[in-house]
Amino acid sequence: MRAIGGLWRWRHNPLRRTTDLVEAWVALTALLLILLVAPVVGSLVGAVAQDTLQHTVRDQLLSRHRVPATVVRELEGSPPEADPESVSGRDSRTRVVADWTAPDGTPHHGTVLVGLKSPHRGDHFLLWTDTHGRLVGRPLDPAIATAHAVLAGFGAALLTAGVVEGLRRLAVRHMVRRRYARWDQAWDRAGPDWGRTGAGS
Repeated sequence: MRAIGGLWRWRHNPLRRTTDLVEAWVALTALLLILLVAPVVGSLVGAVAQDTLQHTVRDQLLSRHRVPATVVRELEGSPPEADPESVSGRDSRTRVVADWTAPDGTPHHGTVLVGLKSPHRGDHFLLWTDTHGRLVGRPLDPAIATAHAVLAGFGAALLTAGVVEGLRRLAVRHMVRRRYARWDQAWDRAGPDWGRTGAGS
């Protein structure tokens, strides 16, 4: 970004090369894109992600139901497992055979994970099912959905800034290579006369 300051310093500098000025303009353009475009892209992506995730939350809240279930028996030899849907992921759950009734009135019987420390026959607990009684995960929490949307927007802004900076670096590298190539050509032209007496120096 030092090249941006060069825009002012090199205005009337007799040693200024065209590539110096172009490099400074590329740097200034990249800075403006990072400061103006990256936040806009991040905001748009965050807003789209928020709308999509909140729509998913509403759909899940309508299609998933918390129904009471009754423990029939604990499965023997089943060690407690960590619940992947818990906030901490450390809540231990036990595998049991249970009965429950779906929201549409059909009875169901199957193996489920419960948060009871020592489940016994007849213990009651709640589980999430769809309308037909099939087991589903708990609905997405609106606050978690918003957090994911914010992260998506922030990530999109960072990615945009990274792409702009990468393109700036590629452009500068290309200009430097062309500058070195021109220097090599100039040295090749001056090479046969270099150091000879009376060669015009």
